[in-house]
Amino acid sequence: MKEEHHDLPQDGYFDMSHAEADDVLEDVAYYRTLMANVGFIGKPGAKEWVLVDCGINHYAKRIIEAAEKRYGPVPPQAIILTHGHFDHIGSAKKLAQHYKTPIYAHEKEMDYLTGKRSYPVGNSTVGGGLFTVLSPFFPTEPVNLKKWVHPLPNDGSIPFLNDWRAIHTPGHTPGHISLFRDRDRTLIAGDAFITVKQESSMAVFIQHQHVHGPPAYFTPNWPEAERSVKKLAALNPVTALTGHGLPMDGELLQEQLSHLALNFKELAIPKNQNKLH
Repeated sequence: MKEEHHDLPQDGYFDMSHAEADDVLEDVAYYRTLMANVGFIGKPGAKEWVLVDCGINHYAKRIIEAAEKRYGPVPPQAIILTHGHFDHIGSAKKLAQHYKTPIYAHEKEMDYLTGKRSYPVGNSTVGGGLFTVLSPFFPTEPVNLKKWVHPLPNDGSIPFLNDWRAIHTPGHTPGHISLFRDRDRTLIAGDAFITVKQESSMAVFIQHQHVHGPPAYFTPNWPEAERSVKKLAALNPVTALTGHGLPMDGELLQEQLSHLALNFKELAIPKNQNKLH
């Protein structure tokens, strides 16, 4: 796996030579946008590929550059959003404008993506760590992608990804989805679970790898979050790319995800929230 790049967030001060996706599998790669991962589905040089999530704001140029290094000037057939939090849709509008490509999200996420509803403000009392303290200041207001965004089909199919299916994994947000490919049990989990303790800025900086529940400060529905993790653990994924942290695979992934699913209340739900459920 290639060396991680920690880029400055200002487009004008970025060396584009650093914008490069890291392989997860031959046809799955990711690019880290400071806080969150962007996924690429499609082999290098493929004429058909799909982008998963859009990272934080001010990363459109870098995502485009990383994509062009992998696919040339070919635009993605679609952009699939796991959910609409700011660190997953920040560059969505600029990417849609540039590529002139459709965006797809779960129907229960549409109000947050069409200017109708705001997400709950970050909860600074759960999870500990610097990002938790800062979370009330993270953007939660609705974005308006009405010109480009469409609801995903209700049957779990994903446009332009015949081998993949969308799994509704709410809890972190009402319309959160994960993407799963049955033939090799590859999972793109979004924030249903992650592989770094996102609440801690130090853990995020060093990318210490371990399966964790969804970011606590932005997760309002813990019973649904627990059901979603159990649903994904039951798939016994071989490879997982999550919204935050490094990809994981094999027995380590399966053991840690199973352990999280079996002990979710103790491991993932903040103590002051556990009493409520």
